[in-house]
Amino acid sequence: MFVPISDDNSQRVRVPFVNLALIALNAVVFLLELGANSQGGLEAFVRHWAAVPVDYTGRSGGYGGPVPLTLLTSMFLHGGWMHLGGNMLYLWIFGDNLEKVMGAARFALFYIVCGLAASFAHIAFGPGSSIPAVGASGAISGVLGGYLLLFPHNRVRVLTRGGIAQVPALVVLGLWIVIQLINGVGSVTATAETAGVAYMAHIGGFVAGLVLVKLMATPRRLAVA
Repeated sequence: MFVPISDDNSQRVRVPFVNLALIALNAVVFLLELGANSQGGLEAFVRHWAAVPVDYTGRSGGYGGPVPLTLLTSMFLHGGWMHLGGNMLYLWIFGDNLEKVMGAARFALFYIVCGLAASFAHIAFGPGSSIPAVGASGAISGVLGGYLLLFPHNRVRVLTRGGIAQVPALVVLGLWIVIQLINGVGSVTATAETAGVAYMAHIGGFVAGLVLVKLMATPRRLAVA
């Protein structure tokens, strides 16, 4: 088991304004969640702004959130400090590289589209679920898919039990998607009430990242990345 802490291309990337803004926005929304929690209204807050599959499929048990806006707002909600911290760590390490090769506007669009694809995948594979889906994991899965395709040979510094080691991005992210695929197959047979992690959303976002990244990366920037 290891945790990525940086990559060997970070020092050559200009200030990634969009990537930093996304991290900041996720943090601000989480503070709003904490505020709602302190007032005893966290559950209602999350149900209102999260993506609930039955709100989209017309089945009973939904919460009547502002459809389809929740496809977007759900990307910025998180289930706790660990959920937020893990997602933002991956976005911090791998997002700046894609912003460099895409430019700010295209990277922002790429991130949102990957997040939407993740939500669609989650709804498609769990149409009867009334569990609110939250988190940036789907959009960040798209970032990881794009990074894997463009920078498979980058060295990623990872924290292991034995200290810090450098591992090819292909190994780090390849292992990540294998775990998602294995868990995703299992989650297809799980009931709506037993599936606690939206693995199909992760897979949907990852596939979207693989498909979109070269379409949205500018050739000039890609050549010098």
